Amino acid sequence: MRLGILGGTNLSKTLGKKYIDAGLNVVFGVRSDFDTEATEWKVLNRFYDRICPYESAIIQADIILICSENKFLPTICKVLRNTDLEEKIIIDCTNSISKNRTSSSNTTQIKKAVENNNKVFKAFNNLGLDYPESDVLGIIKETYFCGDGEFERVRVKRLIELIGFKGIDVGTINNAYLLEAFYQLSKEITFQKREKSNYHFKLISV
Repeated sequence: MRLGILGGTNLSKTLGKKYIDAGLNVVFGVRSDFDTEATEWKVLNRFYDRICPYESAIIQADIILICSENKFLPTICKVLRNTDLEEKIIIDCTNSISKNRTSSSNTTQIKKAVENNNKVFKAFNNLGLDYPESDVLGIIKETYFCGDGEFERVRVKRLIELIGFKGIDVGTINNAYLLEAFYQLSKEITFQKREKSNYHFKLISV
Protein backbone atom coordinates (compact mmCIF):
# COMPACT_ATOMS: atom_id res chain seq x y z
CA MET A 1 0.00 0.00 0.00
CA ARG A 2 1.27 3.46 -0.87
CA LEU A 3 0.11 6.75 0.64
CA GLY A 4 -0.03 9.98 -1.31
CA ILE A 5 0.02 13.05 0.94
CA LEU A 6 -0.96 16.27 -0.84
CA GLY A 7 0.28 19.60 0.46
CA GLY A 8 3.51 21.11 1.72
CA THR A 9 2.39 21.70 5.30
CA ASN A 10 3.72 20.67 8.70
CA LEU A 11 0.84 18.20 8.94
CA SER A 12 1.85 16.60 5.62
CA LYS A 13 5.45 16.29 6.68
CA THR A 14 4.68 15.00 10.17
CA LEU A 15 2.11 12.39 9.12
CA GLY A 16 4.39 11.34 6.28
CA LYS A 17 7.32 10.74 8.60
CA LYS A 18 5.14 8.77 10.99
CA TYR A 19 3.94 6.50 8.20
CA ILE A 20 7.44 6.10 6.79
CA ASP A 21 8.63 5.07 10.26
CA ALA A 22 5.72 2.60 10.39
CA GLY A 23 7.02 0.97 7.21
CA LEU A 24 4.61 2.36 4.61
CA ASN A 25 5.56 3.74 1.21
CA VAL A 26 4.80 7.46 1.13
CA VAL A 27 4.92 9.98 -1.69
CA PHE A 28 4.31 13.72 -1.24
CA GLY A 29 2.38 15.72 -3.83
CA VAL A 30 3.16 19.45 -3.90
CA ARG A 31 2.39 22.44 -6.10
CA SER A 32 4.74 23.37 -8.94
CA ASP A 33 6.27 26.38 -7.15
CA PHE A 34 6.81 24.59 -3.82
CA ASP A 35 10.26 25.10 -2.30
CA THR A 36 11.70 21.60 -1.98
CA GLU A 37 15.01 23.13 -0.85
CA ALA A 38 13.67 23.85 2.64
CA THR A 39 15.83 21.78 4.98
CA GLU A 40 13.45 19.04 6.12
CA TRP A 41 11.83 18.65 2.71
CA LYS A 42 15.22 18.55 1.05
CA VAL A 43 16.26 15.66 3.30
CA LEU A 44 13.07 13.77 2.45
CA ASN A 45 13.62 14.29 -1.25
CA ARG A 46 17.31 13.41 -1.19
CA PHE A 47 17.06 10.15 0.67
CA TYR A 48 13.62 8.96 -0.39
CA ASP A 49 12.91 10.74 -3.71
CA ARG A 50 9.32 11.10 -2.58
CA ILE A 51 8.35 14.65 -3.62
CA CYS A 52 6.45 15.07 -6.90
CA PRO A 53 3.53 17.02 -8.47
CA TYR A 54 -0.02 16.45 -7.20
CA GLU A 55 -1.05 14.32 -10.18
CA SER A 56 1.93 12.00 -9.89
CA ALA A 57 1.32 11.43 -6.17
CA ILE A 58 -2.36 10.69 -6.80
CA ILE A 59 -1.59 8.21 -9.56
CA GLN A 60 0.95 6.35 -7.43
CA ALA A 61 -1.15 6.19 -4.26
CA ASP A 62 -3.78 3.77 -3.00
CA ILE A 63 -4.84 6.14 -0.23
CA ILE A 64 -4.65 9.93 -0.62
CA LEU A 65 -4.43 12.32 2.34
CA ILE A 66 -5.19 15.96 1.56
CA CYS A 67 -3.26 18.18 3.97
CA SER A 68 -2.93 21.39 1.95
CA GLU A 69 -3.63 25.02 2.71
CA ASN A 70 -7.13 26.10 1.68
CA LYS A 71 -5.90 28.41 -1.07
CA PHE A 72 -4.47 25.43 -2.95
CA LEU A 73 -7.53 23.20 -2.51
CA PRO A 74 -9.20 24.30 -5.79
CA THR A 75 -6.07 23.25 -7.71
CA ILE A 76 -6.03 19.88 -5.96
CA CYS A 77 -9.73 19.39 -6.69
CA LYS A 78 -9.11 20.13 -10.37
CA VAL A 79 -6.32 17.53 -10.50
CA LEU A 80 -8.51 14.98 -8.69
CA ARG A 81 -11.32 15.62 -11.15
CA ASN A 82 -9.03 14.84 -14.09
CA THR A 83 -7.30 11.77 -12.63
CA ASP A 84 -8.44 8.14 -12.45
CA LEU A 85 -9.42 7.53 -8.83
CA GLU A 86 -10.85 4.04 -9.14
CA GLU A 87 -10.40 2.06 -5.89
CA LYS A 88 -8.55 4.96 -4.24
CA ILE A 89 -9.53 6.18 -0.76
CA ILE A 90 -9.38 9.96 -0.28
CA ILE A 91 -9.00 11.39 3.22
CA ASP A 92 -9.62 15.10 3.77
CA CYS A 93 -7.48 16.37 6.67
CA THR A 94 -8.24 20.07 6.20
CA ASN A 95 -10.57 22.66 7.72
CA SER A 96 -12.59 25.40 6.09
CA ILE A 97 -12.25 28.85 7.65
CA SER A 98 -15.97 29.44 7.11
CA LYS A 99 -18.53 28.78 9.84
CA ASN A 100 -21.29 28.13 7.28
CA ARG A 101 -22.30 24.51 7.79
CA THR A 102 -22.12 22.37 4.65
CA SER A 103 -21.93 24.81 1.76
CA SER A 104 -18.35 25.87 2.46
CA SER A 105 -17.05 22.61 3.87
CA ASN A 106 -13.74 21.56 2.35
CA THR A 107 -15.01 17.99 2.23
CA THR A 108 -18.03 19.14 0.20
CA GLN A 109 -15.69 20.71 -2.36
CA ILE A 110 -13.65 17.50 -2.59
CA LYS A 111 -16.72 15.30 -2.95
CA LYS A 112 -17.99 17.45 -5.83
CA ALA A 113 -14.63 17.10 -7.56
CA VAL A 114 -14.64 13.29 -7.22
CA GLU A 115 -18.36 12.68 -7.71
CA ASN A 116 -17.84 9.16 -9.09
CA ASN A 117 -15.77 8.14 -6.06
CA ASN A 118 -17.68 7.22 -2.91
CA LYS A 119 -14.55 6.56 -0.85
CA VAL A 120 -14.10 10.04 0.62
CA PHE A 121 -13.31 10.31 4.34
CA LYS A 122 -12.56 13.02 6.87
CA ALA A 123 -9.82 12.43 9.46
CA PHE A 124 -6.86 14.10 11.20
CA ASN A 125 -8.38 17.57 10.77
CA ASN A 126 -8.48 18.05 14.56
CA LEU A 127 -4.67 18.19 14.48
CA GLY A 128 -4.52 21.29 12.28
CA LEU A 129 -2.09 22.05 9.46
CA ASP A 130 0.51 23.37 11.92
CA TYR A 131 0.72 20.06 13.80
CA PRO A 132 2.81 19.24 15.84
CA GLU A 133 3.39 22.91 16.75
CA SER A 134 -0.23 22.95 17.96
CA ASP A 135 0.56 20.05 20.32
CA VAL A 136 4.13 20.47 21.53
CA LEU A 137 3.51 18.22 24.54
CA GLY A 138 2.14 15.38 22.41
CA ILE A 139 -1.12 15.09 24.31
CA ILE A 140 -3.41 14.53 21.30
CA LYS A 141 -3.89 10.78 21.06
CA GLU A 142 -7.12 10.57 19.10
CA THR A 143 -8.66 11.71 15.85
CA TYR A 144 -12.24 11.56 14.63
CA PHE A 145 -13.15 10.18 11.24
CA CYS A 146 -16.22 9.78 9.08
CA GLY A 147 -17.01 8.27 5.70
CA ASP A 148 -19.07 5.67 3.88
CA GLY A 149 -18.43 1.99 3.19
CA GLU A 150 -17.92 -0.60 5.91
CA PHE A 151 -14.75 -2.13 4.46
CA GLU A 152 -13.18 1.27 3.77
CA ARG A 153 -14.04 2.50 7.28
CA VAL A 154 -12.07 -0.41 8.74
CA ARG A 155 -9.09 0.41 6.52
CA VAL A 156 -9.13 4.08 7.53
CA LYS A 157 -9.40 3.19 11.22
CA ARG A 158 -6.43 0.83 10.94
CA LEU A 159 -4.46 3.47 9.08
CA ILE A 160 -5.10 5.96 11.88
CA GLU A 161 -4.14 3.50 14.58
CA LEU A 162 -0.98 2.45 12.75
CA ILE A 163 0.72 5.68 13.83
CA GLY A 164 -0.50 5.68 17.42
CA PHE A 165 -3.78 7.59 17.31
CA LYS A 166 -7.13 6.28 18.48
CA GLY A 167 -9.61 6.43 15.58
CA ILE A 168 -13.07 7.51 16.72
CA ASP A 169 -15.79 6.72 14.17
CA VAL A 170 -18.42 9.47 13.94
CA GLY A 171 -20.54 8.04 11.13
CA THR A 172 -21.12 8.91 7.49
CA ILE A 173 -19.35 11.50 5.37
CA ASN A 174 -22.36 13.79 5.86
CA ASN A 175 -20.96 14.49 9.32
CA ALA A 176 -17.73 15.99 7.95
CA TYR A 177 -18.96 19.53 8.63
CA LEU A 178 -19.25 18.61 12.33
CA LEU A 179 -15.57 17.73 12.45
CA GLU A 180 -14.65 21.06 10.87
CA ALA A 181 -16.89 22.87 13.38
CA PHE A 182 -15.21 20.93 16.17
CA TYR A 183 -11.81 22.22 15.04
CA GLN A 184 -13.10 25.77 14.64
CA LEU A 185 -14.49 25.68 18.19
CA SER A 186 -11.10 24.66 19.58
CA LYS A 187 -9.49 27.58 17.71
CA GLU A 188 -12.13 29.99 19.02
CA ILE A 189 -11.50 28.88 22.61
CA THR A 190 -7.77 29.34 22.09
CA PHE A 191 -8.37 32.85 20.75
CA GLN A 192 -10.72 33.84 23.56
CA LYS A 193 -8.28 32.66 26.23
CA ARG A 194 -5.60 34.96 24.76
CA GLU A 195 -2.88 32.57 25.82
CA LYS A 196 0.00 30.92 23.98
CA SER A 197 -1.42 27.48 24.78
CA ASN A 198 -3.63 25.59 22.33
CA TYR A 199 -6.90 23.98 23.43
CA HIS A 200 -8.03 20.52 22.38
CA PHE A 201 -10.93 18.19 23.21
CA LYS A 202 -10.83 14.81 24.88
CA LEU A 203 -13.60 12.24 24.41
CA ILE A 204 -14.78 10.56 27.62
CA SER A 205 -17.50 8.06 28.40
CA VAL A 206 -19.53 8.42 31.60
